[in-house]
Amino acid sequence: MKLWKKKSHQEILDRVKSALGQNRSFYEEPILGMPCSYLDSKIFPGNSPILANAPFLQTLVNNPNHIGCHTVAKSEAMFEGTQELERELLDIIACDIFKAEHGNYDGYVATGGTESNIQALWIYREYYKDQGLRNEEIAVLCSEDTHYSISKGCNLLCLHQFKIQVNPETRKMAYEDISGLLRNLKESRVKGVVFVANMMTTMFGSVDDIDVIASALQGSGLDFKIHVDSAYGGFYYPFVDVVTHLDFSNPLISSITVDAHKMVQAPYGTGIFLIRKGYMKYTLNQNASYVKGEDYTLVGSRSGANAVAVWMILAAHGSHGWSEKVLILKKRTDWICQKLKESKINFFREKKSNIVTIPAKHINPKLEKKYYLVPDSHSKPSWYKIIVMEHVSVGFLESLVEDLGLGLELAEHF
Repeated sequence: MKLWKKKSHQEILDRVKSALGQNRSFYEEPILGMPCSYLDSKIFPGNSPILANAPFLQTLVNNPNHIGCHTVAKSEAMFEGTQELERELLDIIACDIFKAEHGNYDGYVATGGTESNIQALWIYREYYKDQGLRNEEIAVLCSEDTHYSISKGCNLLCLHQFKIQVNPETRKMAYEDISGLLRNLKESRVKGVVFVANMMTTMFGSVDDIDVIASALQGSGLDFKIHVDSAYGGFYYPFVDVVTHLDFSNPLISSITVDAHKMVQAPYGTGIFLIRKGYMKYTLNQNASYVKGEDYTLVGSRSGANAVAVWMILAAHGSHGWSEKVLILKKRTDWICQKLKESKINFFREKKSNIVTIPAKHINPKLEKKYYLVPDSHSKPSWYKIIVMEHVSVGFLESLVEDLGLGLELAEHF
């Protein structure tokens, strides 16, 4: 990876200090026209000794606003130092992880995957409207395992969503089901399609087969855009030596969502939206004329501190350190999967993923409560998932396997 280099703590501290030095300071300058300031000094004193070696906290207290999309246009010059750090971060993610050509993408640090997914739908709706299509001539397609943010976005944007069933054993969509739906939509006078493909779904960690999706779309004769929701998988799946075409090396992929407050362990409210050059213009809001560079984003004002936090985390690990981190999580998941097999407990796991989903028949209420297991439905669970994150030790996993085995033995006894 060309851009993602490991940095020492001092290098990180110096770089963030330099970025803040390029920002204008609410503490020192007569900033009269902005509806913002540093964090309330009664609670967050800017001269606290704790800030000296805490660059994220320094940024948080200084409170830079990263409104706008800084890969498209210059924004508020007051915060140009930390905006540049955000662009460096986006370069690492877009180019090194998702294989975009440098300078051939746009994006911003959003509040999370939900906002990023809705931003994608909004852009494509406006793109199709620019082509003369009405809302009823636009269809949003995805698998039944897709995150509910797509349903939320379709509701907000008055778009029609169509969910495609998956094979319960593989969690994959069949070519025949996709192509059949596309034929029906074309007959009902749909002209434009937005297809949301998943890189590790929320419940199963399953990954959609982009070749199957692309083949069906290309054979449909419909105009289409493909958005990849990798909110969970984007900082994991590309690092486990799995060949995937769910990135910008695939010319059919137009945009990608990825979260940093999941695998990266950044503060909540931190996602990343990426899209090829030429599309952000469709959500330009010229009514935001008082904002330098105007605004293209769904959320508008957003914390620059979150972008700095993600940059710091990635810089502290470097690309090789990150690959090692992911490998450790994969190995722990391999371990529990082997133990589940030995205990004859059914489960689903996407190849090399760190999400393991267990049928509800193996999970009793005590286990659910003890291990904070998450069901697919709280009202009528069919599955429970285990996510092997940083804090999930082999000890925790071993305890779960023992309890699962005990529950299985009791069930067989009675």
